[in-house]
Amino acid sequence: MGQKNQRWLGHGLMWAVVMVGVVATANVAWSAEPTRTVTFTKDIAPIFQQKCESCHRADGMAPMSLVTFEDARPWAKSIAARVGTHQMPPWHIDKTVGIQKFKNDRSLTDDQIETILAWVAAGAPKGDPTDMPPPRTWPDESKWQLAGKYGQPDLIVKSPEYTMPPVAQDAWWRPTVPTGLTEPRWVRAIEIRPVGTNARKITHHALARLIQPEDMPAELFTNDPNVAGGGLFMEWAVGKNGDEMRQDSGRLMLPNSKITWEMHYHAVGEEINAHTELAVWFYPKGQEPKKREVLALFNTFSGTAPGGRALDIPPNQVTTTESFVTLKENARIENFQAHMHLRGKGMSMEAIYPDGRREMLSQVTDFNFNWHNMYIYDDDVAPLLPKGTILHFLAWYDNTKNNKANPDPDQWVGWGDRTVDEMGHAWLNITYYNDEEFKSELGKRAAVTTTVDRQ
Repeated sequence: MGQKNQRWLGHGLMWAVVMVGVVATANVAWSAEPTRTVTFTKDIAPIFQQKCESCHRADGMAPMSLVTFEDARPWAKSIAARVGTHQMPPWHIDKTVGIQKFKNDRSLTDDQIETILAWVAAGAPKGDPTDMPPPRTWPDESKWQLAGKYGQPDLIVKSPEYTMPPVAQDAWWRPTVPTGLTEPRWVRAIEIRPVGTNARKITHHALARLIQPEDMPAELFTNDPNVAGGGLFMEWAVGKNGDEMRQDSGRLMLPNSKITWEMHYHAVGEEINAHTELAVWFYPKGQEPKKREVLALFNTFSGTAPGGRALDIPPNQVTTTESFVTLKENARIENFQAHMHLRGKGMSMEAIYPDGRREMLSQVTDFNFNWHNMYIYDDDVAPLLPKGTILHFLAWYDNTKNNKANPDPDQWVGWGDRTVDEMGHAWLNITYYNDEEFKSELGKRAAVTTTVDRQ
């Protein structure tokens, strides 16, 4: 063996000895610190209080409570399965795409998921009862959830009562009632709910449309001239109850306005009486916001536009549809919510700026019809888009047997109100700005970003 090879061999042996010593030292250090057992009282209960108990508590909408160890322990394996596959908590925004800061983020962090899985893997131990955090106080479901923040509603509008027979076809009921307003008022918060014993069992969704003279063009509300998107005020669906305006914006209600309801009811085997109530909180007089916010509906297919394509989903296929909406005014997008039915699997919203730049804003990749999540952007990341920006919506539908929610993959599926039909649109709360106001908003955003970068 030559001197060069001997020299390399010597260096290699010395390096191996050093590495053995490092590994041995690391092993000693690791073994000197015993692995701590994850327990319910110390580790799991705080996570459940923060992310799960809003639904999983006595008389909550979930099928079981997770408030105490005794409540949660029988469901440990099921919890691990749902948490490990990101089915629970229901938060379907893609965490690898687009904006990731939301005011209402109820998803679990990676650390929280690992903690829950470690607890179940360890046999779901209870732990020291003295480690249990104080119980969390939740608002009474029979009361308005936003009342704790704003007090009792300033206005409550009720729909007429409806009786759903035990067995019947789905019903879409659209009564109109006056709001009773005699002067213009600016809205800072809205909440809507089905009312009556078991009313939520038969209410698929409830829409409240605000009917009043408008000076805003209809295209600011919708991209389909055959969709009455203008004046849409609030929607109730599973997982969606209320809406709060940002500090500088609100919705405007005019005198002699009316609410036209749309309740989708379905029979569940027993006669149920139900109605819907809309609670409104106003800004105090003299503290009106500077900007008006609207709730807009943008279809994710071209529909009745010239040369457009209707929603038509072939059997046993995965189908995509898309639409392009040009913003007529400068805008801030307040939230993103995908609405589809049983074949719906995902939806994205992309901004194509006037200079040609493209930015993916948000994407839902595992849509679940049981949860109508509204993803509300944090103040410092809500998209600020100049007029002329094109919003590109892309939706995809799985009409195959691989979609477990699919009632019949052998059927052609088109647009329709029934659950077995299909839909595709995005709900967006939008605040519009003139050029001077928009420039000011951009300046504020840049100042905040600079401050954060310096920190």
